[in-house]
Amino acid sequence: MTVNLEVAEGVGTIRLDRPPMNALDIATQDRLKELAEEATRRDDVRAVIVYGGEKVFAAGADIKEMQNMDHAAMVLRARALQDSFTAVARIPKPVVAAITGYALGGGCELALCADYRIAAENAKLGQPEILLGLIPGAGGTQRLSRLVGPSKAKDLIFTGRMVRADEALTLGLVDRVVPGEEVYAAAHEWAAKLAQGPAIALRAAKESIDTGLETDLETGLAVERNWFAGLFATEDRERGMRSFVEEGPGKAKFV
Repeated sequence: MTVNLEVAEGVGTIRLDRPPMNALDIATQDRLKELAEEATRRDDVRAVIVYGGEKVFAAGADIKEMQNMDHAAMVLRARALQDSFTAVARIPKPVVAAITGYALGGGCELALCADYRIAAENAKLGQPEILLGLIPGAGGTQRLSRLVGPSKAKDLIFTGRMVRADEALTLGLVDRVVPGEEVYAAAHEWAAKLAQGPAIALRAAKESIDTGLETDLETGLAVERNWFAGLFATEDRERGMRSFVEEGPGKAKFV
């Protein structure tokens, strides 16, 4: 399989495994969607890491495969391409991308689907589709601009240039930079901590933020309000408040 899901102690790792560069061909895209949906369903998955291995995250689409596709073929495929990435973005649990080496084109777009991005010091990210006479087609024009702002996104997409980890951090494209050998461990630490958190409240927070970014303020506030009130029906809310009153903050053990 070109993508695998490994689960241990509440953390699911979606691991790209298509050497040498984890090129995202159609089969890999479909498998990615399948495993993102599995991670969504499984109760034993409380947080998710997206990882490409020690050397490379994903260097982009399979260009040889795409070269043989005409307009009609891509009209039929483009929605499925986007849906495979959107399945990752819609995992209702904390998702962190552990980025090593290249995260270009579809690889960068996949990283954009995570809630948090940790990159190796030698990582390089970018949307080079313009150099092929194309634009990003797996969410890059939309998620990148929402993350870093339209002008920075346009610079990256118009030029197709790669940015190193330090510039990516400055742009807000990644959230943390660590030595290459520490990327997965840092991502696992982030995910494992959240895997012990209140699952329904984390889902509520993620949905409220993501929905708010996609709609107007009034609608976003309504989503937040409904989730906020609804959480008062959960055992985790009872545990959290009781622990705070009796023991102080940060000591609650959630269901």
